[in-house]
Amino acid sequence: MAKLNVVLYEPEIPANTGNIGRTCVATGTRLHLIEPLGFRLNEKSIKRAGMDYWNDLDVTTYVNWQEFCEKNPGAKIYMATTKGRHVYTEASYEPDCYLMFGKESAGIPEEILKQHPENCVRIPMLGETRSLNLANSVAIVLYEALRQDQFDPL
Repeated sequence: MAKLNVVLYEPEIPANTGNIGRTCVATGTRLHLIEPLGFRLNEKSIKRAGMDYWNDLDVTTYVNWQEFCEKNPGAKIYMATTKGRHVYTEASYEPDCYLMFGKESAGIPEEILKQHPENCVRIPMLGETRSLNLANSVAIVLYEALRQDQFDPL
């Protein structure tokens, strides 16, 4: 059965990653973490962040972007960025696609975005708002992908 995938590029804040992990468990979504992380994934820090469901999470970590690409060849990746040409609701998400989000302080690096301009999506925001919280952004885009698939198998 196909599964959606969430990719976090160098996440910095453990509470955001914890919230995203909980959302992934609740939706049967795989989580991919590209290092370096701004926190440790040891048992003590996981408990401190309240991530008691972490053992139920399908999570993979990668040393860097290159390793992620090598281990996921041919992955259809949609990259969430304020620079996206398309609103996230305009994309047609495949059941096994990858939804990628950048680090809280800087987003996805420009050199990566330039390689995939047609797959860059944005969440509309009013005025001078720089960005939304990472965990909220993941939930918004992930649930749109799930909605397009009629929330199957939820």
